[in-house]
Amino acid sequence: MAHNTYEMTMLLDFYGQLLTEKQRECCDMYYNEDFSLAEIASLQSISRQGVRDTLVRAELSLRDTEEKLGLLARELEQREILDSMATKLKQLEPLLSDEAKKLALSLTDELTVLSKRLGYGV
Repeated sequence: MAHNTYEMTMLLDFYGQLLTEKQRECCDMYYNEDFSLAEIASLQSISRQGVRDTLVRAELSLRDTEEKLGLLARELEQREILDSMATKLKQLEPLLSDEAKKLALSLTDELTVLSKRLGYGV
């Protein structure tokens, strides 16, 4: 059950509703709330192995769904592009005339608004 917690948390955000309720609860406790397998087992009234099996099935389901749909990959790519654009605009600022600086600031503001609307944080 090798996993990247950040990746699994993101996959849960995108596709968690596709899991069974039990899988979703176990994943939420494990990845978002940092509960141990033993703690989850106690709360769910199942064995520690049962929790592990549930998490493994959920991970496979989430990764398979991402492989087919690619929503997370697209989201991360869009974030990277917006961050890159904002950085390049800031680097251009000192080289521009006053008129062009105003335009660059306006574009930076628009990127910030777009990023916030999309839930990023440029």
